[in-house]
Amino acid sequence: MLEFIKIHENDNVAIALTPLSKGIQIEVAGQKVELIEDIPQGHKFALVSIKEGEPIKKYGYPIGVATAPIQKGAWIHTQNLKTGLGEVLEYTYEPNVTPVEVTEKATFMGYVRKDGKVGIRNDVWIIPTVGCVNSIADQIIKAVTPFAEGKVDSIHTFNHPYGCSQMGDDQLNTQKALAALVNHPNAGAVLVLGLGCENNNIPEFKKVLGEYDEERVKFLECQEYEDEIEEGVKVMEKLITYAAQFKREEVDASELVIGLKCGGSDGLSGITANPLVGKFSDMLISKGGSTILTEVPEMFGAETILMNRCVSEEVFHATVGLINGFKDYYKRHDQVIYENPSPGNKKGGISTLEDKSLGCTQKGGTAPVVDVLAYGEKVCKKGLNLLQAPGNDLVAATSLAMSGAHIVLFTTGRGTPFGSPVPTIKISTNDALFNKKKGWIDFNAGSLVKDKTMEELSKEFFEYVLKVASGEQTKSEKAGCRDLAIFKQGVTL
Repeated sequence: MLEFIKIHENDNVAIALTPLSKGIQIEVAGQKVELIEDIPQGHKFALVSIKEGEPIKKYGYPIGVATAPIQKGAWIHTQNLKTGLGEVLEYTYEPNVTPVEVTEKATFMGYVRKDGKVGIRNDVWIIPTVGCVNSIADQIIKAVTPFAEGKVDSIHTFNHPYGCSQMGDDQLNTQKALAALVNHPNAGAVLVLGLGCENNNIPEFKKVLGEYDEERVKFLECQEYEDEIEEGVKVMEKLITYAAQFKREEVDASELVIGLKCGGSDGLSGITANPLVGKFSDMLISKGGSTILTEVPEMFGAETILMNRCVSEEVFHATVGLINGFKDYYKRHDQVIYENPSPGNKKGGISTLEDKSLGCTQKGGTAPVVDVLAYGEKVCKKGLNLLQAPGNDLVAATSLAMSGAHIVLFTTGRGTPFGSPVPTIKISTNDALFNKKKGWIDFNAGSLVKDKTMEELSKEFFEYVLKVASGEQTKSEKAGCRDLAIFKQGVTL
């Protein structure tokens, strides 16, 4: 196993891939370095002496500036490094676009819907219009489960606390999220369950939902029936029977839309799991598929790399609006723009937002940026898309599903049990996490610093994702984790 790595030839730091002890002498890229402090796994150490105010470089880019003189071999972290980022910036389009070469096609076994959309699961969902009916949805699911067994992949309700006492954008965001799930092709059929007196009542919700297949989508307003659970079971049985007609068939991988997300990052995220996901993104795009990169606040500090990969000046300006729009959002709420990384990130070796962002954006690989999506907007262009959503794990993962992601790839150095509304593949950045949390983690990218090359592991990972698309359950699916989180930023009445 490698003990340390210098990522880019221009870096003045290296990263410990395993805990390193004070006093050991190592050679990094031809440089001899004696460590003058213990270096925790995932953390940085200086390859040369660095003066106060000088940039500290990782991934070939500055990740901040030294706040004090740093000796060669010293530990570099929050005690001697700070962000170099400013407020809202001016940007210039300097295109550096490298098209992804087309490669041989791949296929998976999916469900082709009547409207031509493709799903990777044949579920039946209950979508409550308001939190007041969450318990009713749970009781309907429990009662109808025996009927559903063997007929569809699974049945779920996506409970949430919203749908009433909301105003403006908050109400609209709730409606967008729920409408996106109703229309998601992973659901063979959907019951929209309302109360009757909520702001987001069924007639109002239909205005946002738009056109729908009356066989596939049914509505039930609980206040209209003496026994809403009995009526709900009847409707669900019809929907399950409808969905049961769909069978898996061979589908080209160009139909796949995959969401890219990281959470609980550590110092190995930008070395193992995120580059692996970036390689996957390029591979899928080379076969005509689509990926979505979000977590806009975790693009700060690396945004120009994405901007210069935009396919046109129009997409560049949309990306500038995406970045500055989120900074303005922070400022409107009197929050510090660069209040990141999190305590868990810092413990894992990430010191500044630039450090986090340069690792985070590697999930987008090297492909051109083809489009920028607003919250709730569907993917309509093949390739790499950027999406407006925050860094919060549950909100961002839900937003990826809303935009049409069939699967979310979730890299983590700390681990988490959550699952998004669509199958969520957890990829560990290190061996220790993979071995400790086998009930959470689906795939180990830590092998990249142990015994696997990127070429070997990326092929293995691509095949694994196709297996999940063809029906193999993720760990969070097996555990029944299906979390829905809606982006909320306004007033509650």
